[in-house]
Amino acid sequence: MSTLLIRNAECVSTFDDARRELRQASILVRDHVIEAIGPADELQLEADEVIDARGHLVMPGLVNTHHHMYQSLTRAIRPVQDAELFSWLRGLYPIWAGLTPEMVRVSTQLAMAELLLSGCTTSSDHLYIYPNGVRLDDSIEAAREIGMRFVASRGSMSVGQSQGGLPPDSVVEREDFILADTQRLIETFHDASHGAMVNVAVAPCSPFSVSRDLMRESAALARSFGVRLHTHLAENDHDIVYSREKFGCTPAEYAQDLGWLGHDVWHAHCVKLDAAGIALFADSRTGVAHCPCSNMRLASGIAPIRRMLDAGVPVGLGVDGSASNDGAHMVGEARQALLLARVGRSLEPFGCDHGPAEMTARDALALATRGGAEVLGRKDIGHLAVGMCADLALFDLRALAFAGGAVHDPVASLLLCASPQAAWTVVNGRVVVREGQLATVDAGPLVERHNRLALQLANG
Repeated sequence: MSTLLIRNAECVSTFDDARRELRQASILVRDHVIEAIGPADELQLEADEVIDARGHLVMPGLVNTHHHMYQSLTRAIRPVQDAELFSWLRGLYPIWAGLTPEMVRVSTQLAMAELLLSGCTTSSDHLYIYPNGVRLDDSIEAAREIGMRFVASRGSMSVGQSQGGLPPDSVVEREDFILADTQRLIETFHDASHGAMVNVAVAPCSPFSVSRDLMRESAALARSFGVRLHTHLAENDHDIVYSREKFGCTPAEYAQDLGWLGHDVWHAHCVKLDAAGIALFADSRTGVAHCPCSNMRLASGIAPIRRMLDAGVPVGLGVDGSASNDGAHMVGEARQALLLARVGRSLEPFGCDHGPAEMTARDALALATRGGAEVLGRKDIGHLAVGMCADLALFDLRALAFAGGAVHDPVASLLLCASPQAAWTVVNGRVVVREGQLATVDAGPLVERHNRLALQLANG
């Protein structure tokens, strides 16, 4: 059995049930789980590897609940820099139709490298376009190589433009094949055990790209295997108009009708979720992946996160597709969630009831850790406690960005000061970022290969 000791940290913020924040503390990891947390002078133990955490803040590994990693190949691409959601998608679908298995593997690792360097240890990815032999297997293999805990969501599109959908017919799949391949992936890769490194979720893309039948059958398939369900919902005004015109109801009502509410479901965005929709989500414990940077980039709006939380809706954070953010920095995403919640309430018709306390730094970090774990249905990650998975992020409080902040409040300074990179990231007891550098892949060649493929994809 291997052991790892994180010794003498300046502050350990556990985000456990007691929300403990321990000064001068150490953490002992045995194999893949946390064996002990306590005062540094009480954990003077031997270990196979020791990380000197003096001057560092230790956090639970951050959890990313929504991403499209292949989109890192089309970041900042000119035709859609200033587009809203539907025109953005119409501009990018023909480009994404050129994706290859190599492109998916490389872009997945590039996106995961960014996440790991920001202290993120678990990520979902929603791959819903499968041209030229692309398979979700490509993403799963990439995650294994780089060492990220992964929720691989088998997305799908089945209703093309000729049938009233948004995507071109060239990028949709037959529904019988979608369901058969989804079952294959669940049976091959899904692991329901404590500490699982790979989960598979069932994830039709959106109400404007799949049929009612596929939504219903996907829900039945997922529940027959005990896996989770994911899709996009109520992302912007056009999304609401489409649902009303096509289905005669709001997106939340559409989800309810098709069996897409429940503790095993999480929806991305929900920017336009109304009061009735929030109540439906709260009553059913349906989760939300809040993606503030993407929602701002595409001018979709500001999701009513405080109302959702107050109602009891499970909420986590997502960086969303790298072509609508255009980054994958989880600390930065948490900071944006903090700031957007504060300004959002002030823009409402009757002004701001809560002011800056609408969202605190610890609230936002809770979304990025415990909230994300709940949304993904994981009880073994998201906070630090004995028996939990050894997923941790360490930030060097002696860095320039923390100067003057960490001495007052090391936890809040993580978001209120400039968003830093992680000094160390540990996933499942394995060091994957060491002193600010990736430890599992060589970043230089990865970036070079990724950029070459990005140009190849853009040029057809």
